[in-house]
Amino acid sequence: MAGTSDLKELLTRNMRQSGIYIAFVLIVVLFTIFTGGALLSPGNLTNLVLQYSYILILAIGMVLIIVAGHIDLSVGSVVALTGAVSAVVVIGNGMPWWMGVLAALGTGVLVGLWQGFWVAFVGIPAFIVTLAGMLIFRGMTMQVLGNVSLSPFPNEYQYISGGFLNGLMGGYGYDAFTLFLAAALVVVFVIQQYRGRLAKLKYSQPVEALWLFILKNILVAAVVMAFAWQLANARGLPVVLILLAALILIYGFVSQRTIIGRHVYAMGGNLQAAKLSGVKTRRVNMLLFINMGLLSAVAGIVYSARSNSAQPGAGEMFELDAIAAAFIGGAAVTGGIGKVQGAIIGGLIMAVMSNGMQIMGIHQSTQSVVRGVVLVLAVAFDVWNKKRASAGS
Repeated sequence: MAGTSDLKELLTRNMRQSGIYIAFVLIVVLFTIFTGGALLSPGNLTNLVLQYSYILILAIGMVLIIVAGHIDLSVGSVVALTGAVSAVVVIGNGMPWWMGVLAALGTGVLVGLWQGFWVAFVGIPAFIVTLAGMLIFRGMTMQVLGNVSLSPFPNEYQYISGGFLNGLMGGYGYDAFTLFLAAALVVVFVIQQYRGRLAKLKYSQPVEALWLFILKNILVAAVVMAFAWQLANARGLPVVLILLAALILIYGFVSQRTIIGRHVYAMGGNLQAAKLSGVKTRRVNMLLFINMGLLSAVAGIVYSARSNSAQPGAGEMFELDAIAAAFIGGAAVTGGIGKVQGAIIGGLIMAVMSNGMQIMGIHQSTQSVVRGVVLVLAVAFDVWNKKRASAGS
């Protein structure tokens, strides 16, 4: 007979993941109060999505890299390089905007192949390979651009990051399509949660009490619909949010429901055991870095579209933001633990803090200190949680 868990048991058993959600809610509430409600205004929520979407895209790939026991310090430079390649193709050579997108994606894949080769087949630690990549691809960016900025991109390219879907289904002072899509997303989420609960009951695994299951889904639905309502009352649904949502769904499924996803977690948990069990670690590592290069290219396209230019200094410190998002979101320093959803929440925590402090007029130096302290506390929490789990067992 499957057991059920009350709120205290659920929070204790899933301390790493539940703690980050609680922290996110508290941070949003605090900064909403500190900013006099400006944080959650329709216009500011839209700006949050536009300003931090590329960091969240990088965080999706970074958490998988970290779960496998690696790190990637080159993603900021790859963002700059792919944006530069796209700019040279579109602006420098007058080719269609979609050719620039394809060129950027192809460049990202080539970068992933280069770094994956050294990590997977030569055996050089990813830290060293990507540290070298950070320097190599930054230098290549300067060479591609001739150390000058290129702008502007055509309107179609800018639409990738700055476009909105508005008015497709009408609405009286708001965008009905945004609300419809959010409601559909809530329905899909509830169905998945219900099917997951049934699957656990079928195999006699513990599940949360029914009232807690219902409450959790109601709270998620309320948050999603409130967020959608604010967007609907601003400029509608950002195109980049659709892209981000698609990536979260795809990578969440791949990491949790597929063989390749299980292999990534197995490698991070115990590399030697994974090898002995038949996991083709070289192939998995190669795919991980190709994927990271591809997602870095997507982030480079989004960033260059938003800034409407390609710059030699683009993407600086992006790698640190992506790494911080993964660790704050519950990824373990030693690998084997972490989720795409957690990395997104970690990225949103960083985004809310940065945006909230900007609204409050806090100096940039102080913002850096606060973000650094939050990162240290997140990793300290992970270490404490491991010690607590070990003591309990």
